[in-house]
Amino acid sequence: MTQEQALSILRTGANAFLTGEPGSGKTHTVNAYISWLRSHGIEPSVTASTGIAATHVAGMTIHSWSGIGIREYLSAADLDAISAKEHVARRITKTDVLIIDEVSMLSGEVLGMVDAVAREVRRSERPFGGLQVIFVGDFFQLPPVAKGGRTATFAFESPAWKAANPLMLYLEEQYRQEDPKFASLLGSIRRGECDHTDLSKIAAREVSAEDADADVPRLYTHNADVDRENAEKLAALPGESRTYPMASSGAETLIDALKRGCLSPERLELKEGAVVMFTKNNALAGYANGTLGTIEGFERGTDSPLVRTRDGRSIVASAMEWVVEENGKIRARISQLPLRLAWAITIHKSQGQSLDAAAIDLSRAFEYGQGYVALSRLRTLEGLHLLGWNESALAIHPSVSQIDARFRDASREAAEVFAALEESGERSKLEENFILAAGGTLEASEADVPRRAKGTTYDETLERLMVGKPLKEIATERKLTLGTIVDHVEKLVAGGVFPRERLEALLPSDLSKALPVIFEAFEDIGAERLSPVFARLKKKYSFEYLRLARALYAE
Repeated sequence: MTQEQALSILRTGANAFLTGEPGSGKTHTVNAYISWLRSHGIEPSVTASTGIAATHVAGMTIHSWSGIGIREYLSAADLDAISAKEHVARRITKTDVLIIDEVSMLSGEVLGMVDAVAREVRRSERPFGGLQVIFVGDFFQLPPVAKGGRTATFAFESPAWKAANPLMLYLEEQYRQEDPKFASLLGSIRRGECDHTDLSKIAAREVSAEDADADVPRLYTHNADVDRENAEKLAALPGESRTYPMASSGAETLIDALKRGCLSPERLELKEGAVVMFTKNNALAGYANGTLGTIEGFERGTDSPLVRTRDGRSIVASAMEWVVEENGKIRARISQLPLRLAWAITIHKSQGQSLDAAAIDLSRAFEYGQGYVALSRLRTLEGLHLLGWNESALAIHPSVSQIDARFRDASREAAEVFAALEESGERSKLEENFILAAGGTLEASEADVPRRAKGTTYDETLERLMVGKPLKEIATERKLTLGTIVDHVEKLVAGGVFPRERLEALLPSDLSKALPVIFEAFEDIGAERLSPVFARLKKKYSFEYLRLARALYAE
């Protein structure tokens, strides 16, 4: 299933499980859906199973959202107490769409408690009290952890999941792995079909700790190894260190959750020569979550670090914000440089990142999925420096292996059904009914649509852009070429009618990833004429892609 197909199905209000291999665009798709909801006056509740995942989606943990906190089970008294909390009841009552990211790390028991709370607060016996529930994640990633040595069940094994009966939306495009052979290797691990040939390719990347590239991050299974290595490496550098404290505002409990989930530390200590990793996406500034570099100095006046990336670009790192949003309002925020020391990082905290290279130690792997998560962070097999591994390092949970084929089959069936509904016009009716049932507006709100004369071809494109429709879908609907729609986009952005940040959210994942390279070409030879840029980049990116990048580029 493509991202466009998944987005089209989500807009009908159906419960769904959005999944796919690492790098397939799950985050991009759910962000596009959130943008579409908000353009119609529908404010979703965006949550995640862990604090780290919550910071990636500007949301809160599902535990905080539902009021269950650290409980391991719910008694009748607990349920009464939670539903009596005014702020929790108000939050759940006002919600129409609940998004739960990184659902693989959420146990079936916790999901059942969320379902029970939602039913109680909303006074409805429908699954999750009648909310549209969107589960996002990949069960081949790290599994849920239970306390006290118990074995946690997966979310898909929960009666709450089965009652919600989500449609399977399995994204099958790949935007991270640049090497088809490496992508095939990861697929073999995922299916549990790794043979001697596959294992030999991995083993060939094994090096000693001394021979591994010193400039690439090391991924470990345990926090103690990470903390020790980063501290030792920083202390060994000459010169004075510079310290950058984190700033915060808002509700204390939410601030604490943001701090726990933020990959940038509360107190960041840097020196010239320190190996660092960016911890947030900022395509316009030229970096993404996982971009690697070295501190080459500090800017005069501001003391901002100057980061030399591995591909030779120099970036000034300025503070950015991580926020918790609820009902369209920011409840808490923290501000810090989007950097962390990157001589070492845990495999757990690497989840969700894309890395050009890493030295990975799997010799102490102890959990299903650890090896797969670590390897799938990389874009190419050449980027792997394997420091060691054990027999269980590449093991995949048998329950996940068994159900994955069913997920894929169900996804293909859903795609066929909704393709037929699209042709008959029924899908559009479902979409309209969902918007109205959720209290939204069929037309984008005045706050989202700039005031301008109606009726031009640009207005028709603009209306679709403002509701978050992908560019290819707009071209199909309007029976125009993609090039014509891109021309409209360029003019709407240049005229200040369509905000650059909203265009950035609509870009295909592969273009978002390519922006730094394209921007660098613009800087060297200019952006006015695209033919030299097209040739410079060896015809890798279409002229439509280059024009969209130019619309975002600020000389």
